[in-house]
Formats: sequence, structure tokens, C-alpha cells
Amino acid sequence: MAQRIDGKVLAARYKAEAASGAAALQKQGIAPRLAVIIVGENPASKTYVAGKARDCAECGILSDVIELPEQTGEQALLERVAALNADDAVHGVLVQLPLPAHIQESHVIHAIAPEKDVDGFTPINVGRMVLGEECFLPCTPAGCLAMLQSTGVPIAGKDAVVIGRSNIVGKPMALLLTAQNATVTLCHSRTENLREKCAAANILIAAVGKAGFVTADMVKPGAIVIDVGINRGADGRLCGDVDFAAASEKAAFISPVPGGVGLMTRAMLMQNTVKAARLQSGLL
Repeated sequence: MAQRIDGKVLAARYKAEAASGAAALQKQGIAPRLAVIIVGENPASKTYVAGKARDCAECGILSDVIELPEQTGEQALLERVAALNADDAVHGVLVQLPLPAHIQESHVIHAIAPEKDVDGFTPINVGRMVLGEECFLPCTPAGCLAMLQSTGVPIAGKDAVVIGRSNIVGKPMALLLTAQNATVTLCHSRTENLREKCAAANILIAAVGKAGFVTADMVKPGAIVIDVGINRGADGRLCGDVDFAAASEKAAFISPVPGGVGLMTRAMLMQNTVKAARLQSGLL
């Protein structure tokens, strides 16, 4: 039976580090601040943003939630981003995705100042990550990596499979694993023999967005399985991309949904925000 990687316990540890960093900055007269823009009434986005605001309060980070109506134009949103970029009191800028269809996400992401890009999505930070330079790592892949490292199992030399090639999770996850000296296969909807590739992996990261997509026969005995998916099952309950019960019979370690990667994503956002405040204050 697999050992459960408890995202709640691990996230609390990383949030405590962020809180300690924020307190140290406050003693020097620096108040770390995160500004989050949300456009429209997407219920999931509202839930995520409320969670981020709670995390900020727990960590001693100031937070501003800027709620804009669904019909907000792209230019108006870009102007709000530009104003936050120019505000020295704001250290982190985050625009909650997805955006309404009439707004091009890439335009908005590109507009965020790299030094305030605590999501790690701008081309500057992505490019630095590719080159192995200091940058803001995207929060979900960074959280997954922290969960892997928490097992104590060395990543170097392991065969890793990432299912899903999104810019937010799949691609950066493959890069971070490569930087840890894993041998990485990035799989997607066009991958042939997907089941066999997954079943050969020591590390399996599922970021597909399909409930129960990873079945037991796709899990190598003794593997580490990280489930990034957040879906609603047929019963309406939250579930991941992995058949948790079945996979737990074969894996050595597995992350649950809920209580796994989602909590770590938010914890890494807190760490990035404190880091941004340090950088902009000339302390790093």
C-alpha cells in the first residue's frame, strides 16, 4: 500500500517558511504585498482566489483582490496590470486564469513585470527556467517537485513520465525534473503506447484533467505518483486524474486529491511573493 504524500502537512511547512520570511521583511519596514486580478464570475476561480487571500493572511502577506466584471476589455485589463507594475508597494502581480474568451491570455501574461511575476508564467521567467537561471518557478510544478523531494527518494537517474504538455504544468514540470537529472518523457494526446510508457516510469506526474485517467495498469510497482488533476467525479466529489484506490495498491508514494498538489501550489505562491519582496527591496 502506497504512502500518502500529505499536501496539507507539507504546505504548512512551506507557508511557515514564507511567514518567517515575511516577518523578517516587516522588521525592516517592508510589507510583502500580492495583488490578484480576477475577471468575471467563474466559481472555481473565485474559490481559488479566496484561498490565496486566506493564505496571504496566514503568512503575514498583504493582499489585494481586484474584481473586474466579465465584460472588461483587454485594454482595460492591461492598464490595470500596468498600474500594478508601477506600484512600488505591490511586489507580486497575478491574473487569475482562465480569462473570458474575448481577452487573449498571452497578451496579459506578457504584460506582467517579470520581477512581479509570482506565477512564473512570463517569457522572461520561463526562459530563465529553461537556462537554469534564478527565476520565479511556476507554482504547481514547483509544488510537485517539493512533494517528490519530500519522499526522500533520489530523483537523479530515475525514469519520469509527465502526462500533459500544458505551459502551466506539463512543460515546466518536465524541465524541472530534467534539472534534477531525471530522464523525462513528456506524454500527450498523440503519444503512442502511453500505457506502456507510464508503466515503466519510476516517477509519474498526471496533469491531464480527466477523472481517473491513470489506471492501476499504468503504474509501475514502487513508483511515485503525483496527481495534479482536479476534477468532479460522477458523484460530484473532487477527484484527480489517477484512480487513487487502485494506484495505491502498486505505488510506493502517491499524492491525494483533494489534499495534495493544490495546497502546495498556493504555498509556493506565498514563497514566490516573499522572494519578490526581497528582490525588489535589494535584499537578494
